[in-house]
Amino acid sequence: MVRILLAEDDSNLGTLLRDYLSVKSYETVLTKDGEQAWTKFNSETFDLCILDVMMPKMDGFTVAREIRKTNSHIPFIFLTAKSLKDDVIEGFSVGADDYMTKPFSMEELLFRIKAILRRTSLNS
Repeated sequence: MVRILLAEDDSNLGTLLRDYLSVKSYETVLTKDGEQAWTKFNSETFDLCILDVMMPKMDGFTVAREIRKTNSHIPFIFLTAKSLKDDVIEGFSVGADDYMTKPFSMEELLFRIKAILRRTSLNS
């Protein structure tokens, strides 16, 4: 089963996303801030990360940079309200595989996850 690390500080959205992805057969671990996401990433194995940008303790861009220092291959998606061109550019420059802005379609997120996993040979 594919394991996803989901870092989202909005507890309602995070729970909704975790439950939706779980129903779609993705084991999803929800963290509420960047520090917790970084700790989980270092203690468990994941196939993909979904990171909010604006989180307490450590923002998503910082989490992504730290992840890239230890694992240059794990795919990740930014899922954020930050939609300015400079934010999108920063997201891709730290190594994002995709960047989606809120509000978003859960179905579209699911298809983007599947596409990334196909490219990284993790989804059969």
